Amino acid sequence: MRPLAPDARCAPSRPGRGPWYARRPVTTPSDPPAALREPPPPARRAGKAGSGELVFTRVAGRTVLEKALARSPLKLLAPKNHGQAAWVFVASFGGGLVGGDELNLHARVGRGAAALLSTQASTKVYRSPLVSRQRLEAEVQAGGLLVAIPDPVVCFAGSRYEQDIDVALADDASLVLVDALSSGRSARGERWAFDRYASRVRVSRGGRAVLLDATRLDPAHGALPERMGRFDALATLVALGPRAASAAEALLAPRPPPERRAELVASASPLRGGGAVVRVAGTSVERVAGFLRGALAFLAGELGDDPFARKW
Repeated sequence: MRPLAPDARCAPSRPGRGPWYARRPVTTPSDPPAALREPPPPARRAGKAGSGELVFTRVAGRTVLEKALARSPLKLLAPKNHGQAAWVFVASFGGGLVGGDELNLHARVGRGAAALLSTQASTKVYRSPLVSRQRLEAEVQAGGLLVAIPDPVVCFAGSRYEQDIDVALADDASLVLVDALSSGRSARGERWAFDRYASRVRVSRGGRAVLLDATRLDPAHGALPERMGRFDALATLVALGPRAASAAEALLAPRPPPERRAELVASASPLRGGGAVVRVAGTSVERVAGFLRGALAFLAGELGDDPFARKW
């Protein structure tokens, strides 16, 4: 038999035209037998809606977790009480969000209570044409403190993710919030390769809006790697209320302008009625995390321990 041309396997297949080998699959000695080929990946499960509810109450000078309910794939982990504050780590079964997953969490922090909401690791969003969503609704009553500092979201190539954070504060309640995002699995060559990312943060105090912040990254508006430049991590930090006043004041203090091609850039703006919102961009997650840890060093006293310890 006459040997195949070197480019025969690459020839396009068009019905009714070309030689037979351009219209039929070709097997060469380098191809493994069908029985030994790797099976196709299993079909992904359909997206699921998970929900949860948390109630933190101050009892005898310390905060206790009065109520904790979770519906799969949402998972809530509550370690031993760290002094006067209660800690909860939010996770999901399967190690991340599959297309179509939707997690909704409602939290209430009672009068004078202090609560931490965090994660054990980054929130991973897997590749899918469907949108994965997370929503946090929180209420903080008089004198209470909510600290919500999850690890950065990591959107895999081809993934789509949306989140909403809505916090209602009493007049003298306090909030520390971090909303962070990394460029993706850069070690695998996935850098700003997701299909969509959208995050909205709304904070009100005494029924009046004090912050509405939105971030939207979509390659339809321009190639993301070129738009993001040298930066591989973003974060928004909110410090608001009497129990976060010292941090907000320090964040708003005048700073020298960043150097050319600085590895970290931060910009702070005051909030109505006291407080600050800071937007941070860094060349790595570690750079951004180091800035956040320094800015929020006071939290160890409020929470009974350093929430960043044993992470970075």
